[in-house]
Amino acid sequence: MPADTVFAQPLTRSRLSEEIVTIIQKQIMSGAVVPGDKLPTERELAESFKVNRATVREALRKLENLELIDIRHGDGVYAKNFLESGNFDLIKASSTIDERNETILNVLEVRRITVPEMACLAAQRRTAADLAELEQVIFHQGLAMPERDIRVHEMIARATRNLVYTIMLNFFNRFNRQYYYLYFNSEKNLERSRKFHSDIFEAIKRRKPAEARRIMLDVLLYAEEAVKESLAGNQPRV
Repeated sequence: MPADTVFAQPLTRSRLSEEIVTIIQKQIMSGAVVPGDKLPTERELAESFKVNRATVREALRKLENLELIDIRHGDGVYAKNFLESGNFDLIKASSTIDERNETILNVLEVRRITVPEMACLAAQRRTAADLAELEQVIFHQGLAMPERDIRVHEMIARATRNLVYTIMLNFFNRFNRQYYYLYFNSEKNLERSRKFHSDIFEAIKRRKPAEARRIMLDVLLYAEEAVKESLAGNQPRV
C-alpha cells in the first residue's frame, strides 16, 4: 500500500503523538505494513500528518519502545515483526485499538492458565509474614473491592518467591485496572470476590496447594464468563 495512503490520515485528538502511534501501530499489526517495510521519512510523516517533526520523533520513539519499528540512524525506519519482538507493553497498547476485545479475552485466557499455579506455589512457600500481610489486606484494611483484589493477587504472587510470577502479575494488574468496571459493576460479582478472598486465605494459611489452585481456577473461570457477558452488552459500564 502506498505510504501516502497508509499514513496520510487526519489527526483529531489533542495528543498528536499518541494518535500517530495508534495509526502506525494499527497499520503494522493489521499487516498493511509488513515486517521489513521502510516507513516514510520523518519529514514525510510530518507533512502527511500535518504536525511538526518533534511530534513525529516522539511517536517513533514510542513505537520503538513497543518493538514495532527499528530506527536505523542514517538509513531509515523499518517495521519489525511484532510476533517475534513484541513485549507486555505492546499487549497493553494493543487493547486500545482492539475493537473486537480479543486482547482482553487473550489476557483472561493466559491468566486462567498461569495464575492457579501461582496460588499453588504460594500455599507451599508462604511465610508467616506473607500470611500476616495477606490477612491485613483481606480483613482489616477496608479497601474498595477492586483495589483489594489487586492487592490480594500481588501478595499471592510475592509469596511464590518467583520473580517472574511477580512481574507477570504486575502486568495483569496494570492491564486489568482498565477493565475492572466490566466485572465489579455487579453486586453478585463483588460477593463472589469476597468469598474468593476468604477461601484463598484459608487455603494458603493451611498450606493446601491443590485447594488453592482449585479456588483460584474457579474464580478466574467465573470472572472470565462475567467479563464476556459484560462485553456482550449484558451489563452497562458504570
